[in-house]
Amino acid sequence: MSKAYKHLDTIAALFVTVLLISNVTSTKIVTFGPFTFDGGTLLFPLSYIFGDVLTEVYGYARSRKVIWLGFFSALLMSVTFIVVGILPPAPDWQYQTAYNQILGLTPRIVAASLVAYFVGEFANSLTLAKLKLVTHGRWLWMRTIGSTLVGQILDTAIFILVAFSGVVPNNLLWTLIVSNYLFKCGVEILFTPVTYWTTGWLKQQEKEDYYDINTDFNPFHSG
Repeated sequence: MSKAYKHLDTIAALFVTVLLISNVTSTKIVTFGPFTFDGGTLLFPLSYIFGDVLTEVYGYARSRKVIWLGFFSALLMSVTFIVVGILPPAPDWQYQTAYNQILGLTPRIVAASLVAYFVGEFANSLTLAKLKLVTHGRWLWMRTIGSTLVGQILDTAIFILVAFSGVVPNNLLWTLIVSNYLFKCGVEILFTPVTYWTTGWLKQQEKEDYYDINTDFNPFHSG
């Protein structure tokens, strides 16, 4: 019988919520001080923090299930937005253009988002789980930041290059990549004390501190 956890469902729900909100708000490009990035960047780094907490406390296999849950939730949301946008509007509804501009996601944006999320989140979780074994559970700060540096560069570069290459000028393209990456990693570093407290509290609550010694790290493994 698999172990029952008090807070795993809550962490999973928060993870998916952050992911979906980030996908919607990413339709706007914003400036924040010296940074230029899509609006989803303000919240999306929290998904990596939740991913770190999931892997650190519950292990890679349980984190893998949550990552897939997020993937299919984002896919369902994107397909729903596209289908609703295609359906003919009511005669007295005058906001079809506004809907298409904000929520009428193109297949290219959807593909970029899903592929970047898949690669980045699994790279983050895998890196953290492997580093936990190598460090014997020490230096949590190094593991959370190190895994984020790996996952975020893949996520950021894939999304921006696939979504916007050939659409925006190359100088803006690289500005977006650098700004997104630095901001996301900065948030992870800034929230390190919160990550420490959360993982410590959850380990006490759940009586769990999982080490992925015999784990199959294939992201497509069903176990």
